Amino acid sequence: MKSRMLVMLAVTVLAAAVVASGLGLAAAGPAVRLSIATGGVGGVYFPMGGGLASLISKHIPGATATAEVTPASVDNMRLLQAKRADIAFTLADTAHDAFKGEEPFRGSPIPIRTLSPLYNNFNHLVTIEGAGIAAIADLRGKRVSVGAPGSGTEITALRILEAAALHPDRDIRRERLGAAPSVDALKDRKIDAFFWSGGLPTAAVLDLAATPGLRIRIVPLDGLVPILQRKYGNLYFRSVILKEFYPGMAADAPTIGVANLLVVHQDFDAELAYQVTKLLFERRADLAQIHKEAANITTIGAAGRSPVPFHPGAIRYFRERGVEGF
Repeated sequence: MKSRMLVMLAVTVLAAAVVASGLGLAAAGPAVRLSIATGGVGGVYFPMGGGLASLISKHIPGATATAEVTPASVDNMRLLQAKRADIAFTLADTAHDAFKGEEPFRGSPIPIRTLSPLYNNFNHLVTIEGAGIAAIADLRGKRVSVGAPGSGTEITALRILEAAALHPDRDIRRERLGAAPSVDALKDRKIDAFFWSGGLPTAAVLDLAATPGLRIRIVPLDGLVPILQRKYGNLYFRSVILKEFYPGMAADAPTIGVANLLVVHQDFDAELAYQVTKLLFERRADLAQIHKEAANITTIGAAGRSPVPFHPGAIRYFRERGVEGF
């Protein structure tokens, strides 16, 4: 009897050791399932998020990830707050508002942390030849989509309209559509123009540019940069949408840029934050096969490109790389 008890005790200790070592979790399946909040199917966040999810599932042991379609930045921050998403793509201006508890997050700051700055977004004011819109002032009285509810596009569009002294409810006929629905509405002449904040090229805008019988026009916005910077600082900067990105553009379109960030909740596991950040840079070429904007993800100036604090796991990676500012 005593010998049998000793054997049972040994088996129990061995089982506990296996579980503690992680072997039990590995045998039972992935230990961590991550949800990545991205954006709409017509933008850049969703395909890039899908690529990142695939890389996490393939290269981080014990983890699987899934990219989720969302309205984008604003809703993504709320999903992190509710811990219904683990990783999120967001515009830097939206992240700043979420962290500070300002504008759509007023009174409810969200404890987000940055894993890494990504590529820059370009604010598009898209119309077509014949709509009578050559400058932002020409939007007065027009039917204009300012972006989907819950999107960073909408926040930035409203700020651009304010900088141009246009009221979104009195001076334009406002619609709230995402990129792909905006393109469809413009093709059907249900709207005259739409705002979109995205990387280059954005699939939905590219679809519009390639539509037979239409000629795309992207309205310059760079004249509003100084006004935005006086109020919001360096969250906004001058950028240029080169005509090569969209067939039919007659000239380059100088515009307003804003950084994209990959962020998590402050409670996100530090080791996993390190692994995801490391993966982002080590497999950047793989992501660029999904969307070319991934080639623009860089450590250069990373410390100064996020308006919210970095996660300790990400800081560990950047310090290992010797990135300035960490």
